[in-house]
Amino acid sequence: MNNTAASFRSLHAAGCFVMPNAWDPGSTRFLAGLGFKAIATTSAGFAFSRALPDTVRAVGRDLMLSHIADIVKATGLPVNADFQSGYARDPGAAAENAVMCAGCGVGGLSIEDATGDAAEPLYPRAVAVERIRAVRKALDDAGSGVVLTARCEAWLVGAENPSRVAIDRLSAFAEAGADCLFAPGVRDADTIAAIVRAVAPKPVNVLVSAPIPGLTVRRLADIGVRRISVGSALARVAWRAFTDAARQIAETGTFDGLDGAMPFPDLNRLFTGSSSG
Repeated sequence: MNNTAASFRSLHAAGCFVMPNAWDPGSTRFLAGLGFKAIATTSAGFAFSRALPDTVRAVGRDLMLSHIADIVKATGLPVNADFQSGYARDPGAAAENAVMCAGCGVGGLSIEDATGDAAEPLYPRAVAVERIRAVRKALDDAGSGVVLTARCEAWLVGAENPSRVAIDRLSAFAEAGADCLFAPGVRDADTIAAIVRAVAPKPVNVLVSAPIPGLTVRRLADIGVRRISVGSALARVAWRAFTDAARQIAETGTFDGLDGAMPFPDLNRLFTGSSSG
């Protein structure tokens, strides 16, 4: 097990930590400087930066691996890779791809059960479970030690009764060897608590990509959540500031939207003399 993976794994042992999602080396560097203990990638944030939609097939495997390696090089903190659906339907192929991702130096990676196919948005349960089992075995055989997060996309694909689907699948993923469980899209405390209970003692990640009334870091920690991520939210906040200012220039010929921009010297100092890791 590499040191980064060991450090990342230890964060899941107790308590609760926030793992913000970066979309390029610059955002990675800034987030690392704020004192977070780990950084995650965001497939959506990266896709948008490449003028691509966030779909299972929009960003190819090799491009994503290159991006993940860039994020890892930008920080000494553990990085959790959003590795989408493993870039293959076949469990063996997904496992081989996951080993490639681990080879980028990440502390962890996530595999989701979304297919990208509107006719069959989630892999059949048995296939989804076998994919996690195969990835677990391949990572263990490679001796990587990376934290494997299994995601159920029931809420994001609009599955009928997403709570039931997610709890059933996440429980099966935990038994198949996933280290951490994640159902992006859940927003109410009772359902989150039910997921935590269902997969205990395995840790649960909760996505907070928009304000959720009453759900602070402290409240989520009290529920038993071990890890919190923000997905593409920070990237979208940046996009909102950029698009609002640009539209104002285009539509009104005024530049008031540039007020409040981060000062040039501050950014220059942030990146002057920076080095990888």
